[in-house]
Amino acid sequence: MPRRLFRFTDPERFVAGTVGPPGERTFYLQARQGDAVVSVVVEKLQVAALAARMADVLAAVHGEPPAVARATDDRPLDEPLAEAFRVGVMALAWDPDAARLVIEAQPISEDGEYVEAADDDPAAPDLLRVSLPVEPARDFVRRAADLVAAGRPACPFCGEPLNERGHMCTRSDPLLN
Repeated sequence: MPRRLFRFTDPERFVAGTVGPPGERTFYLQARQGDAVVSVVVEKLQVAALAARMADVLAAVHGEPPAVARATDDRPLDEPLAEAFRVGVMALAWDPDAARLVIEAQPISEDGEYVEAADDDPAAPDLLRVSLPVEPARDFVRRAADLVAAGRPACPFCGEPLNERGHMCTRSDPLLN
């Protein structure tokens, strides 16, 4: 199958969102520009890591963000919600000429490495590329933080999510410690 390249150079929306109840949620990154909507599946930890790295880059380039308690975009994911691919690796860069963060996501690969390739390379893996100005990037960070925090509470000892009935904490087993 030829490569699919999803480019969003001026997205109206780039968000992380979920479908399903806590403990059974599927996490997505979704970009929308005009009539084009692309959704890719990610892990909760990938959302948290992307938001943390975006916050680090924004702080390094523009200083601390203004204090805002919640994201300005709290709407559900756009429909139709069709998975383009499952994300394996992501890359993040600051484009100083455009003053934008550039996020790239590729599907899961056999070797788990990010593949740098020309956009016109038909053999390269699919790619989602989103270019975000500073304020929409900050809003993504705020929404992602809210999304990750809205899940199941973490065990105070091991950090794993707690189920309704608790869980078997690996830290409570003296043979594993």
